[in-house]
Amino acid sequence: MENKQVLKSGEFLVREIAPADVFIPEEFTEEQLMIAQSCRDFLQTEVYPIIEKIDAPDTALMKVTLKKAGELGLMGIALSEEYGGFGQSFVTQMLAAETIGAGYSFSVAFMAHTGIGTLPIMYYGTEDQRQRYVTRLATGEMLGAYCLTEPGAGSDANSGKTQAILSEDGKHYILNGQKMWITNAGFADSQVVFAKIDRDRVLSAFIVERSFPGVTVTPDEHKMGIKGSSTAQIFYTDVKVPVENLLGARGEGFRIALSILHMGRIKLGANVLGAAKKSITDSVKYANERKQFGVYISTFGAIKYKLAEQVIRTFALESAIYRVSRDIDIQIEKNKAEGMDKGRASIDGISHYAVEAAILKVYGSEALDYVIDEAVQIHGGMGYSAEMAVERGYRDSRINRIFEGTNEINRLLVVDTAMKRAMKGDFDLMGAAGKLIEDLDHVAEPKPSSGGYYEEKMRCIRNFKKAVLIVLHGASKTFDKKLGYEQEVLNNISDMITELYIAETTALRVCKLESLKGANEVVLYKDILDVFVYDAADKIRKSGCDAIYSYTAGQEADRLVKAMYSLCSVEGLNIKESRRRIAGRLIEDNQYKF
Repeated sequence: MENKQVLKSGEFLVREIAPADVFIPEEFTEEQLMIAQSCRDFLQTEVYPIIEKIDAPDTALMKVTLKKAGELGLMGIALSEEYGGFGQSFVTQMLAAETIGAGYSFSVAFMAHTGIGTLPIMYYGTEDQRQRYVTRLATGEMLGAYCLTEPGAGSDANSGKTQAILSEDGKHYILNGQKMWITNAGFADSQVVFAKIDRDRVLSAFIVERSFPGVTVTPDEHKMGIKGSSTAQIFYTDVKVPVENLLGARGEGFRIALSILHMGRIKLGANVLGAAKKSITDSVKYANERKQFGVYISTFGAIKYKLAEQVIRTFALESAIYRVSRDIDIQIEKNKAEGMDKGRASIDGISHYAVEAAILKVYGSEALDYVIDEAVQIHGGMGYSAEMAVERGYRDSRINRIFEGTNEINRLLVVDTAMKRAMKGDFDLMGAAGKLIEDLDHVAEPKPSSGGYYEEKMRCIRNFKKAVLIVLHGASKTFDKKLGYEQEVLNNISDMITELYIAETTALRVCKLESLKGANEVVLYKDILDVFVYDAADKIRKSGCDAIYSYTAGQEADRLVKAMYSLCSVEGLNIKESRRRIAGRLIEDNQYKF
């Protein structure tokens, strides 16, 4: 792994990083692109031709299709070679997840198996458990599921009632309980099940086989979307689980669950990226074919706006996805160098970037919802017809704001986790914020008399960071330990953090891309960056002001709000022409090629 400067999770709030130190998608290797192409080819040949049958739903057909993916090696991308995988980097795993993300309900079943159904055993399992299960999950011989949610325990996972009691002979745990909303439940051979042993306060994790007596799977749920994905309840009645199937240490289940959720969130960010790119391609192809008033609708300004905005949000998401993915790879290698077990090194590296994982989950799922909603609108009445791919995409998209912890939970996590990282000593958050409060009238970094394009963008982003720190400082001082109950304010701060992180990452990508390919190759990418920063400034200012008025009033509020306006002031922009140029490139290419 090259010697790059890497920020800790959340440290972007108080520190900058050079463009040369971030990874951008334009740096994918030939091998990585070949793996992505293999995933793309599988969707084209094995999934799209039968997607209507899968969504009927046809659980048996989904199972067969998943096993085909396993036979081709697609299920082993994230797994070590000694367990039948290919031992690929996290960046490569994310690229595969992105590509498969365009596969509608198949992508949900595939990602549940390869991610939360397999990786807990890879990361936390004993060597015996890895040999018995991971080797078979890698090939598709076994299919996996992850069983955490219960009727009374969704976001509050540790409140689950499923219980495991050690048998008198000490050879088994007797498992009793109920799980719901379990992806792949209808056909999964192995299940990672969370339960409390005896009267433990926290969860433990177990590997349970569907064939164990007492495991009962109900018929599949009828869902709004992802209809081909098997989702059912599972009941456990006096199930005898061998003691050697305890996953990790007793009481470690809650940590395992949280760590796997961090992984699931960031990989979901990659999934929705792939779905967004496909939706954009569907949108522009239809716009280039559909005529109204004697001309193609892609010539209309209102349609160009939609197409451009789809591209901007998707390009920005992609930038952030691969920036943090390379950071994770570097952290994993660091963990291994310090002697950590390969599995633990991987999950600890992923979990370290919990702030960014929550950001990408929220921003990505909401970006896809925007993209696919506008795709339906561009299609007009046809978009509401089940004949068109965008109708399926629209229904399938909605679950992503609920999956892997709701967006409401994840917004709170962005702020809470960043503050905990700071209190742990990873970086000085409150110290940096406190200094800004001392001179609010001069807090904004002024525009220099001379400076280049990227210097100006980074100046704006530094000011955005100051805006976040000021609001975070004020809310913390006002509410103190009760800040956790002020969810509206936390949401405001979370949205500010998200916008600045995505803006900074997009700027770093475009700057690095220019250094690699030259100024002529990034003209349109500068348009994307210009529009994103212009819009982010307004969103950050609005969220900042909303938060300020929620915790103070009078002259103090006026001073803080004045600072928000100053910090979020950006150069004027002919946003119409910028968007038209972006849309023009998309219309000319007739597919997403940014």
